[in-house]
Amino acid sequence: MFDKHVVSTEWAGRPLVLETGRVARQADGAVLATYGETTVLATVVAQKEAKPGQDFFPLTVNYQEKYYAAGRIPGGFFKREGRPTEKETLTSRLIDRPIRPLFVDGFKNEVQVVLTALSYDGENDPDMVAMVAASAALTISGVPFMGPIGGCRVGYKDGEYIINPTIQALPESDLDLCVAGTQDAVMMVESEAKELSEDVMLGAVMAGHKAIQEVIDLIIDLGERAAKEPWDYEPEDRSAELKQVQDLVGADLSAAYKIKDKAERQAAVGEARAKAAEALVATEEKEGMDALVFKDVFKKAEAKVVRGDIIKTGVRIDGRALDQVRPIVSEVGILPRTHGSALFTRGETQAICVATLGTADDEQMIDGLDGLYKESFMLHYNFPPYSVGETGRMGGAGRREIGHGKLAWRATKAVLPTKDEFPYVLRVVSEITESNGSSSMATVCGTSLALMDAGVPIKRPVSGIAMGLIKDEDGVAVLSDILGDEDHLGDMDFKVAGTSEGITSLQMDIKIAGITEDIMKTALAQASGGRMHILGEMNKALGESRGELSANAPQMESMQIPSDKIREVIGSGGKVIREIVETTGAKVNIEDDGKVTLSALDKASIDAARKWIHSIVAEPEVGEVYEGKVVAVKDFGAFVNFFGPKDGLVHVSQMAEERVKHPKDVVSEGDTVWVKLLGFDDRGKVRLSMKVVDQETGKEKASDSEE
Repeated sequence: MFDKHVVSTEWAGRPLVLETGRVARQADGAVLATYGETTVLATVVAQKEAKPGQDFFPLTVNYQEKYYAAGRIPGGFFKREGRPTEKETLTSRLIDRPIRPLFVDGFKNEVQVVLTALSYDGENDPDMVAMVAASAALTISGVPFMGPIGGCRVGYKDGEYIINPTIQALPESDLDLCVAGTQDAVMMVESEAKELSEDVMLGAVMAGHKAIQEVIDLIIDLGERAAKEPWDYEPEDRSAELKQVQDLVGADLSAAYKIKDKAERQAAVGEARAKAAEALVATEEKEGMDALVFKDVFKKAEAKVVRGDIIKTGVRIDGRALDQVRPIVSEVGILPRTHGSALFTRGETQAICVATLGTADDEQMIDGLDGLYKESFMLHYNFPPYSVGETGRMGGAGRREIGHGKLAWRATKAVLPTKDEFPYVLRVVSEITESNGSSSMATVCGTSLALMDAGVPIKRPVSGIAMGLIKDEDGVAVLSDILGDEDHLGDMDFKVAGTSEGITSLQMDIKIAGITEDIMKTALAQASGGRMHILGEMNKALGESRGELSANAPQMESMQIPSDKIREVIGSGGKVIREIVETTGAKVNIEDDGKVTLSALDKASIDAARKWIHSIVAEPEVGEVYEGKVVAVKDFGAFVNFFGPKDGLVHVSQMAEERVKHPKDVVSEGDTVWVKLLGFDDRGKVRLSMKVVDQETGKEKASDSEE
């Protein structure tokens, strides 16, 4: 019944098994990939014909995690998986990026890749397993895919690279880098690092590329056994049409791309497009190119002109040298009521970044395969259509917004203080107000400035830069701080973020094969110079944290109490902690290990709450003076509540220097008095004295002796 094929290998100490022919047999390609005990099903379906009038390649990658994979039931009212989580969206993008450039040029049939995490062992993240499964399913599907690719995760600890570190090992690693590529080239890199050098980062990329060769060989083995017949698809030769466009408006395009202003440049390109279309596109009155063919060919003509001019002259679209960064203006404190704000402008790219400090109540609760956990640092990126001078639909965050926000999050995380050092929850929002090249790197710079403006004690400022590449038979050009047009028409998108001490994040997407280690090394070195320049410009506005919080931010402090005292602070049914909150006005959050976080709009409330909690959990010390309240008056003395719930007796003989006939002559219930703890009697009862303490100042009378 099943035409089942299985291949396997031992990879980085764990078995990797690829299977096809048993599950999802109606898909064009279906592979079950198992690594350790983590299993992902990858399916590929492609439409047999392209949709008429379609001028783009409609590839969709959908990665989804099923809670049953980890033996869990989803939270929430409906108890089923809902809209894609951030992890699912980011993994979908992670897999889309390296496979998209490997479809044959001109192929426009709709392709859908669906990846489902079916089993999760708690050690091996399904994301890289899904990458391998997707590549294998595409390879055996017969669609015009120039793979396979492999993918792996690389860690770094104590000078050693670790291939596919476990979930448990990652927190101890100085690097979390995902790399994907073919046998000959690296196609994609995504990483988070703890201020590592360019050499270490490059070494990690190459170590990962070497490690995936074994996986690629395994996929090829599976393909030789189970691949379907390749589709009979040949891209159409448009060289004649391309020459027509180049001959007619090549000079016009070259002149247009020498205009520095984006709007004026786009207008000039539009004029050249209209001129060519009028002469070459078919109408009812004349024969000529199909409109869609013309659109595709004109883009190629643009690319050829721009790329050729840059290679030949070493001068960019806006007149810059290859390694020159656009003018930068950094401003902080631009918004009066926010906790921290910054406006970062680099050329025609601009971001308003706003930092908000919150309490433990503001932590984000995230439900995933590993269970429920809390996130105390959030970075949200918004890209409204007006930022590129267009109209468009406004809605929730899309895949691009989530991906760009996460890149800036990774770049910033390494410099944040620990929760013990700074117990606040942090949220940064980046509003992109102008965009012409790498708004994600503008977000990195603006985030760093906004956090420092808010008084967050980050280790060092972080800057980011986007690099580009143009490579053809005439040469290679590495571009610093690329424009949007250079991104679209180039061969590489290479984003590097970091501090003066090292790289904190590296993201790379390659659109062509054949990027060598030397080119990547050159790009990293050039990016380092660009990052240092940008840091210098940022430092003109603010070079380090202000050291004090905004007056609008909540005050927060933490204290540690014995875990066996937590119950006393909370009280029966939460009675005690509610009284503390209501009386002092401070928020109180107690963790299982006894860490207490106190927050309020003023320090006095925090001090009052801390004093109250301290009085509950601490033990009174003999010889110390305490302020107390008289809770009962008897014939022989008065009982005083002096230390949280603790009461003690002030005997009538200890009330005053002179002889006291009756305690009521000195105190009444509800009076506030100062007492000194003399000790404990034979039965453990507390003995207090009022007469040895000045009742006005609370200071002990030095000349008096205790009786």
